[in-house]
Amino acid sequence: MRYLVTGANGFVGKALTNELLQRGQLVRSATRSEHKAIRDCEPVITGPVDGCTDWAAALHGVDIVVHLAARVHVMHDPSKNPLSAFRQVNTQGTLNLARQGAAAGVKRFVFISSVKVNGEGTQPGHAFSEEDPPHAQDAYGISKQEAEQGLRTIAAETGMEVVIIRPPLVYGPGVQANFLALMQAVLRGWPLPLGAVHNQRSLVALDNLLDFIVTCATHPQAANQTFLVSDGCDLSTAQLARGLAQAAGVPVRLLPIPVWIVQAVASALGRHAAVQRLCGNLQVDISKAQHVLEWLPPIKVDEALRRAVGSA
Repeated sequence: MRYLVTGANGFVGKALTNELLQRGQLVRSATRSEHKAIRDCEPVITGPVDGCTDWAAALHGVDIVVHLAARVHVMHDPSKNPLSAFRQVNTQGTLNLARQGAAAGVKRFVFISSVKVNGEGTQPGHAFSEEDPPHAQDAYGISKQEAEQGLRTIAAETGMEVVIIRPPLVYGPGVQANFLALMQAVLRGWPLPLGAVHNQRSLVALDNLLDFIVTCATHPQAANQTFLVSDGCDLSTAQLARGLAQAAGVPVRLLPIPVWIVQAVASALGRHAAVQRLCGNLQVDISKAQHVLEWLPPIKVDEALRRAVGSA
């Protein structure tokens, strides 16, 4: 069995490539530009990912594609037309690869989408499920939603199996962005105004996501299905901060400032969206993965946090 992993020099892509190699699989890693090749891996450079990318060399002899390459969500997008820019890579680029993959004889196409296809948040006690109608609200989410729709059409027309995975925030060794900022603040002992935050958010540890991707790539019942994935243990932001501190063996300083004050200050500073993610709810229901694939997260949250902290 030969895999093609796109976006192989990214946070998840590097780890997935190594995981597949450790499991004895043949792996071809695709990146847009020159990179340090992973030992025992077949590297291929594709150039920009869009509707015109030639994937012939990358797809030759491939049985399973795991498509991670994407234009990622950013807080301050410099593009004059963000939706067009996201569509070029995430929609057109994905569907172009899928069509060429089907023509090349690829058996299964695993697409790493995003929980943002479901929406930006949930009401307390009402987790997103795969049955919910899509409600993407930003350019990134819309581009992923449109890619999902196109992939289902390609699967119906060609017979190539498609599996769609929608992860929430992924954390683990090498994580960046907001999770890294929170982790560093905790490790430095900074006082954080999170003591009164009692939200619930689903996260997925890198190791759990890798295991789930491999399961979806090979499990017969995963064919042409969409799955949400998480650690199966939702946390408030305050609980997350405490968990990081415990994993690092350091004290944590959480100030019980009312959430409305935190949000008001953040809005005045132009940080409303970032604080909304810290204070708001976003839960996913992984019962479909549990029932259809008999999958359970192999790594518990406390161990996953230790692994993340150990790399900081």
